[in-house]
Amino acid sequence: MNFFKNNLANALTLGNLFSGCVGAVHLLNGDYGVTAICIILSLVLDFFDGFVARALKANSNLGTQLDSLADMVSFGVIPGLAMFKMLEPFGNKLLGIELPFELKYFGFLITLFSCLRLAIFNLDEDQKYYFKGLNTPSNTILIFGIYNFIQTLSLSNSENQFGSLNINLNLGAEVWLVLTIISSWLLVSPIKMIAMKFKSMKLKDNYPKLALLVGAILILLIFKTVGIPLVILYYIFISLIFQKQLK
Repeated sequence: MNFFKNNLANALTLGNLFSGCVGAVHLLNGDYGVTAICIILSLVLDFFDGFVARALKANSNLGTQLDSLADMVSFGVIPGLAMFKMLEPFGNKLLGIELPFELKYFGFLITLFSCLRLAIFNLDEDQKYYFKGLNTPSNTILIFGIYNFIQTLSLSNSENQFGSLNINLNLGAEVWLVLTIISSWLLVSPIKMIAMKFKSMKLKDNYPKLALLVGAILILLIFKTVGIPLVILYYIFISLIFQKQLK
């Protein structure tokens, strides 16, 4: 019984890792719907492993390390691969200049900075009721959401000859490179971000969380699934507004 109690949370964490591995494979194969399901499953498992560990009082250093390692795949490798795929059509050309390497490998900057962010988070004792920098699940939703939107747009406009390659080229490789740099910086930035952890139940202490929830719901009601990356942009925006209240 103790074995089950002590390892249930770890089993959920490993489920997160497995889901991330499956999602990464399907992303490479172009099965974006399956990847989206895997990301959602990883998000759910990532939430419940911590919840179960606290409820069963089974927190451990092993669980902490497993959680970061699982997140590294589900929320580090997948967004890096998404940007890798986004940059792939451009080959080694940037602003008309041929580089000695292909631009797609810059996408893995997101993976590297995700790893760095997870390591910093594990050592930072201040991030109990807020995040410092954009958390890796939110960054994954942002990057994959944009990527999935582009793929959906390319399919819906195929009769107008706006295929995936043409859309990427019209936007320009520099757009995706700038997005990669911004995403990577946000992961390790000093900006305080709202965390859905309640320090108290007083209404005034939870205005940032309420503003985030209400705004996110409205965005999803208006834009539906297309609004998912917009929710993350709103999350960053509302976090900037409430910087002084996050502590």
